[in-house]
Amino acid sequence: MVHLVYCDDKAKVLEKILDGSKTMVVRGAAGRKIPHSRVNEGEILYFMQKGSKKISAKATVTHVENYQKLTEEEIITILTHNQPKLNLTDKQKERWHKKCLILIEFSDVEKIEPAFDFEHQGNMDDWLIIEKIEDVVVGTSIPYNYEKSKFK
Repeated sequence: MVHLVYCDDKAKVLEKILDGSKTMVVRGAAGRKIPHSRVNEGEILYFMQKGSKKISAKATVTHVENYQKLTEEEIITILTHNQPKLNLTDKQKERWHKKCLILIEFSDVEKIEPAFDFEHQGNMDDWLIIEKIEDVVVGTSIPYNYEKSKFK
């Protein structure tokens, strides 16, 4: 599987990934939600800046940590401990202050030039799990469904 990760444009997430000051992404929710428990070491992350319609970087997953039913103190400890890799803004720390977290560390970041044109579909979230990146690229895309994302 490969993953398409939307990057917050206001927090300059993609820029931080490309300049090496961010080597880990986080997603969280009140309960288990995509991509929790669905990302594995060795898989590929593709990044696109939210609103840009361009898939412009990729990296390889090197480490994954899934957490559930965290206490307030545990959330703070996990985010604080990983802040050097996460490089979160204060607003992002608030956003990802959730009881269920997944932290995904990556390496081998490559800029994709020219960037792939992303074909947006109405039912998409901020993290997509797909077979291959061509499934969401203009000209080769297929209708997206959540079959690959379901909990087993």
